[in-house]
Amino acid sequence: MYERSKDLLQLNLTRMSAEEEYPDLSQHNNHMAKFLTLDMYKELRGRATSSGFTLEGLIQTGVDNPGHPFIMTVGCVAGDEETYEVFKELLDPVIEDRHGGYKPSDKHKTDLNPANLKGGDDLDPNYVLSSRVRTGRSIRGFCLPPHCSRGERRAVEKLSIEALDSLSGDLKGKYYALKNMTDAEQQQLIDDHFLFDKPVSPLLLASGMARDWPDARGIWHNDNKTFLVWVNEEDHLRVISMQKGGNMKEVFNRFCTGLTKIETLFKDRGHAFMWNEHLGYVLTCPSNLGTGLRAGVHVKLPNMSKHAKFEEVLKRLRLQKRGTGGVDTAAVGGVFDISNADRLGFSEVELVQMVVDGVRLLVDMEKKLEKGQSIDDLMPAQK
Repeated sequence: MYERSKDLLQLNLTRMSAEEEYPDLSQHNNHMAKFLTLDMYKELRGRATSSGFTLEGLIQTGVDNPGHPFIMTVGCVAGDEETYEVFKELLDPVIEDRHGGYKPSDKHKTDLNPANLKGGDDLDPNYVLSSRVRTGRSIRGFCLPPHCSRGERRAVEKLSIEALDSLSGDLKGKYYALKNMTDAEQQQLIDDHFLFDKPVSPLLLASGMARDWPDARGIWHNDNKTFLVWVNEEDHLRVISMQKGGNMKEVFNRFCTGLTKIETLFKDRGHAFMWNEHLGYVLTCPSNLGTGLRAGVHVKLPNMSKHAKFEEVLKRLRLQKRGTGGVDTAAVGGVFDISNADRLGFSEVELVQMVVDGVRLLVDMEKKLEKGQSIDDLMPAQK
């Protein structure tokens, strides 16, 4: 199969020249477009990974989507674990640019020991409405969602169900396949804010992640609805720990415990997660490499969010804000989704610590502003 894909690639290369095939990126504002020169295109267009993933598959989402009004998008996706090595001439500078100077020689650190988190159980629940920690995982030996076959996707689902069914105690739960879901089950998952639906984002659609929807997609959650796993969405697995209130320590403890158990269950079945010492956990989008972790809270900041220095404070704390409905949504009633801005180069514990410390400070600032007091004495240094 690999030989056939190489032959087809060579046939396409002789059909048109690199100059004729090189995409027009003149109006584009994404990390891929910033670095893909004609010379680099000439160098990389003849390569393919063992599974047949090519440069064209890598860059398609960035070609089809020139930019984003609020965020500079990455503009490329991986098709398999090899992608990051085979196309490193393009991906290394993209990763360095996206992850704040993270160099090809740098090594990522992983820390999933929740005992190393300081505090986190003391965020004021009058302001912090809910807390969650999520990440993605890729299963070694399978192509990633933009490039996988139907059979591979189904094999990932089967393997995931077997592993997740082995969880016990507080983590014991049930899997719901999207294609078999009843209307009542679907509505309940929507009401619980658990369900993912067919992607509508042009970024995901151009990446090929919605092919054959909803075949082999589903959601698993524990009986308490505090630990859930999405199967075959943007990544093979999306693991989420969540609950109401501000006890991030409890959320992170469940996250680490569940994630470690899941990894062991997959290894027991002969499948490790994609990981290396440079990139950490390997995921579909280069923006999610390393920890792949987003720790966030929904927090009420009606006064702080109107303050002239709100954006500066977030930047200094290495935090980012969204509306509670997602990246493109506006805040309602002064409630924001505040989370870590980084993924790669910091450990899981370090990123959650940034969120805990930063949100605690933002709440302190909000309380002072409520009283009409200045927050100048609380301005943080740059982390």
